[in-house]
Amino acid sequence: MLTRHELDRRLRILLPPEYHDSYAQLEAKPMGSADLKFDAEGRVAWDEMWQSYCDLAMAGGPPHKGRLLGPGAPDDISARPGDYLDVIEELGRGITLASELPAEDSPNLGWIRVQCHSDVMAGWMLRAITMENVAVRAEGRALDLPAAPDFRLDKEIKNVVTVTAKTSHYWMNHIPREQKTEIGELFKSLDRESPLLGPRWDEGGDRWRGVECESVPQALRMMRTLIALNVLARREDTTVFVPVNSTDDPGGKIVAAALNQLL
Repeated sequence: MLTRHELDRRLRILLPPEYHDSYAQLEAKPMGSADLKFDAEGRVAWDEMWQSYCDLAMAGGPPHKGRLLGPGAPDDISARPGDYLDVIEELGRGITLASELPAEDSPNLGWIRVQCHSDVMAGWMLRAITMENVAVRAEGRALDLPAAPDFRLDKEIKNVVTVTAKTSHYWMNHIPREQKTEIGELFKSLDRESPLLGPRWDEGGDRWRGVECESVPQALRMMRTLIALNVLARREDTTVFVPVNSTDDPGGKIVAAALNQLL
C-alpha cells in the first residue's frame, strides 16, 4: 500500500518545483485559448503565440482538452491521403517552431513522431501529455502524437502543437537538471515495481475505461496516485480514465490492484 508520505515524495519528484507546495490546492479552471498568429507569408507563427502556459494537468490544472483527442483511423487516412500529409506537414512545422523539437511522420499510421532529448524526457512528457487528454505513445526517446486528415488548423492541429509546446516548456525551463536525474531514477524504481502501464493503441476496441468519482478534487487525487503507481491516467471532469491493455494487463489485474490502493 502506497503511504501518503511516499505518494507526496513521488509527486514532488515529478512536478516542477513551483508546484511542490501548491498542487493540492490548484483549481482546475480552464483558461482562454491563445489566438492564432500569422507571419508575412500567411502561415501560422507557432513560435510567437504563447507568452505563458496554464498550469500542468499533472499538477491539478485544467487538462488542455475536455475530451480525448485521438489518432486518425486507417480507413479515413487511406481515403484522404493528401489531406493527411498536409496535416502531418503543418504539425511537424508547428511542433518544431513551438518546442524546438524535431518532428516528422511516424512509422505508425495516424501519428506524428517527435524526438525528445532523452528517454527520461519522453517518459515525463508521455505522462504529462496523457493527463492533458491528448493521445500519446512513446518508443525510447520518441513520442508519437495524434494526426488525422480531418484535423483543423485552429482546432486539433493547434491542440497537438500546444500540448507539445506546453509540456516541453515545463520540462526544459522549469525542472532543474538535478531533478531530471531524480525523475530518471524514479522511473527505474517504478518499473521495478511494475512496468509503466498504458493503453495498447495497436489493439482494437476500447483503450480506456472510466471510473466515476464524486468530485473533481477526488478525481485529481485518483489520477495523481495512479501516475505515482506507474499507471497512465487522465481525467474528463469527474471521470478518471485508466488504460485497457489486454497484452500487458490481461483481465485488468494491474489496474485493479492500483485502484484498490485508493480505497
